[in-house]
Amino acid sequence: MRRNRNVKIVATLGPASSDKDTIRALFEAGADVFRLNMSHGSHAEIAERHAIVRAVEAETGRPIAILADLQGPKLRVGTFSAGAVELEEGKAFRLDLNPEDGNDDRVCLPHPEIFAALEPGARLLVNDGKIVLRVERCGAEFADCTVVVGGVISNRKGVNVPDVVLPLRALSDKDRADLDFVCELGVDWLALSFVQRAADVEEARDLARGRAAILAKIEKPSAVNAFDEILEVSDGVMVARGDLGVELPVHAVPPIQKRLVRRARAMAKPVIVATQMLESMIESPMPTRAEVSDVATAIYEGADAVMLSAESAAGNYPVEAVRTMHNVALSVESDATYQQVIAAFRSYERSTVADGIVAAAREIAEATDIKAICCFTESGTTPIKVARERPHLPIIALSPSVTTLRRLCLVWGITCVATGPVDRFKTAVVSAARAARDLGIAQASDQIVVTAGVPFNVRGTTNILRVAPCDERLIYRAEAE
Repeated sequence: MRRNRNVKIVATLGPASSDKDTIRALFEAGADVFRLNMSHGSHAEIAERHAIVRAVEAETGRPIAILADLQGPKLRVGTFSAGAVELEEGKAFRLDLNPEDGNDDRVCLPHPEIFAALEPGARLLVNDGKIVLRVERCGAEFADCTVVVGGVISNRKGVNVPDVVLPLRALSDKDRADLDFVCELGVDWLALSFVQRAADVEEARDLARGRAAILAKIEKPSAVNAFDEILEVSDGVMVARGDLGVELPVHAVPPIQKRLVRRARAMAKPVIVATQMLESMIESPMPTRAEVSDVATAIYEGADAVMLSAESAAGNYPVEAVRTMHNVALSVESDATYQQVIAAFRSYERSTVADGIVAAAREIAEATDIKAICCFTESGTTPIKVARERPHLPIIALSPSVTTLRRLCLVWGITCVATGPVDRFKTAVVSAARAARDLGIAQASDQIVVTAGVPFNVRGTTNILRVAPCDERLIYRAEAE
């Protein structure tokens, strides 16, 4: 089974999509990666969903990626004696460490680390930015604020602090426990929330110990400012537009999205565009035209993947949402303008032998009647570099490592094929030719480009490029000659 599109689809699992029939239907409709949201569900529920995905993988014979999304620290106010109060614009309001119930004048904010970082003039955004407070005076245990945008504030509403870098680690105690649990379970990607600096990603990598690839969620202004450093130490990134749209002006998010996607592409790091992509499909079987345009924009930009959250996790039409996203991708990628836009951004720095080989593979393939670029890989680096080139023809990644193949399911344009250990280049070429024929990409009379590294099964040794026939008799004949 091969997808006839390049962009990948990430579908979040939840109450609406936790049984095997639905998960199988999501996969068949187009989901390439399943997201386990660690903010919701017990470890037992997470383990059950993980097991179902692996069962579907075994039944279909195609690698499927599983992404565990860690919750991150949650900053919330305390409780009110009346359950809620209304804050009026221009009025004074205090946040402090006093654990007593709040009233019209104050409420507890049980996070001393916030007070340690605040400065006069900083903003506090409550309840997804619906309420805006400006800090006038602050100390180690309080912040006296003016209400800039008023509204009703109730128990345990979330707080965002966009104007300062908080002295908080991205991993809470819950996150550390969840990280170890899902790594032992066997997930392929870890999405790290509340990233502010590169050190946050490095801490998660140390804890993961190579058991999963690390994907940094860019959802805070501080992460946007430190994006290059964060990207350098991450295996991939997610443009999480929900919190970005809270902490930054909403009109600033589209250019940020475009800039981050391009930078990630240039660095050959997979990038997901997420949040509210088909939000109306939580309750409606049809998306809005604006949502379809939003998904299309991410695909035109060359994002590796687009993601569904509540649409597939808790909505009434999870399978329809995946199918809609799949159909939008097919429409965009069949548009001649798409190839022009994708090809317009290939100003990459190429400094290694592998960089040169994958660039040559694309140029040869697109200049002649080649049907596919086939990459033998141990670590997945070479097919990711080929995907960065965004070629006009299929990319087939062949590997004896199921771990590598699962991680590559997130990457643009790559079809993953499991193969046995290879110790001779001729065997690699034969396996590639068979894969291209079996997938319906090529016939015996066609040619493919094969990249590999000698010695085999050693990371980082890509050093061979060959144009090969798909007819095995011709491969063996050339070898004999």
